[in-house]
Amino acid sequence: MVVTAESLPRFRSTIGQERPDLAEGVEHGRRSVGPDETVGVELLRPSGHDGPLPCIVSIHGGGFVMGTPWMDDARLSSWAAELPCVTASVDYRLAPETPYPGPLEDCYSALKWVHDHSEELGVDASRIGISGASGGGGLAAGLGLLARDRGEFPLAFQLLLYPMLDDRQDTASITWETPRWPPASNAFSWRAYLGEHHGRDSVPVHAAPARCDDLAGLPPTFVAVGTADALVDEDIAYAVRLLHAGVPTELRVYAGAPHGLDKMFGTAAQARLMRDVSEWLRERLA
Repeated sequence: MVVTAESLPRFRSTIGQERPDLAEGVEHGRRSVGPDETVGVELLRPSGHDGPLPCIVSIHGGGFVMGTPWMDDARLSSWAAELPCVTASVDYRLAPETPYPGPLEDCYSALKWVHDHSEELGVDASRIGISGASGGGGLAAGLGLLARDRGEFPLAFQLLLYPMLDDRQDTASITWETPRWPPASNAFSWRAYLGEHHGRDSVPVHAAPARCDDLAGLPPTFVAVGTADALVDEDIAYAVRLLHAGVPTELRVYAGAPHGLDKMFGTAAQARLMRDVSEWLRERLA
């Protein structure tokens, strides 16, 4: 089923509405942050760890237009318990009701709040990174660029799972009629997110990171995508450009895996992805 203006309410009523069970020994909290305290942040923390822990600021997927901050709690709580770390999931405003830069600024507000309140949260400010999948991966990549350009605080890493990076949609793979994220859904989501910027040559690089000519100075990056994902071309190209810019980058391409492979529980590709991500995060969080 394609995401359209007509079908979006149906998708929103089902995608990410059910809260997953948390891993054992993980505590949950919620805070309201930002200039007007309108940005929600869902916090997960392993019990019994009082000292400063690393933190992952997580941005949920959903093509900029749907999803919830708790939809990744199964994965995030396992990271919190096993790595261990604190996770902070951003409840950003969704497009098309709130187009760019609203959702990205919400993510920035949450990231800045974690940095500013690191001592209160028991977080090591030198080990704060960002992660996101699909539309959340695109927001995370944009957030990485925004944090670099504003220069208010450092980022330890960025974890990008099959991110949406390029509104121009001019690669070969983006034309593939993949069932889990077809071209029409991708096109609708970009129109919704970019709003008045859509279709212009002057689309801001923070909105569509693939448009950025200078990727130097970004933090160590992990990019993962499957070969059956329509985003595979733009994700590989971005990873290669990060490497050329001198950014420590790891690229994982999973044979036969579609969009959303991290949600395909019980499959070999999903197991490999989670193993690879956990190993990489352990190095970044050490």
